[in-house]
Amino acid sequence: MGLVEEDNSDGDIYNFWLTAVANGDEIKKLRIQTEKEASKKANFPGFRKGQIPPYAQPKMTMFAIQEAVIKTCEASLEAYGLQSLQGSQGEVKVNEDMQEVCKGYKLGNDIPFTATYKGKFDEAVQAASEEGHDTAAMEDVVVDVEAVAE
Repeated sequence: MGLVEEDNSDGDIYNFWLTAVANGDEIKKLRIQTEKEASKKANFPGFRKGQIPPYAQPKMTMFAIQEAVIKTCEASLEAYGLQSLQGSQGEVKVNEDMQEVCKGYKLGNDIPFTATYKGKFDEAVQAASEEGHDTAAMEDVVVDVEAVAE
């Protein structure tokens, strides 16, 4: 994860980039959950109630992958002591073409991705980390964390 640049127009908002891996087991779990919900609630024309047509299967896989990527990004925010932004400012932009990723995806495989998003440093977390540390020494510390969706 890295800090790209400061956006001074909105105060303490920064642009971050993240290279991470969406957990394949989490994607599989989300895909199964989505399929169960769709079979209970969805009513597709031309199909019996509870039947999911073949054309809807890739869309459910895409949804599960997107949710796993978002959860991974949320976990990284928490791991680095950042706050997400509300509304369109908190949008996560994934650099990979998710349509292409979904075409060749096999259920249960991990998906590496790179994303950019805006965030703020959580003041409570920053204050707690600075209480027992010399701030001059903290500037030279590199933290390597792998964020994995739960």
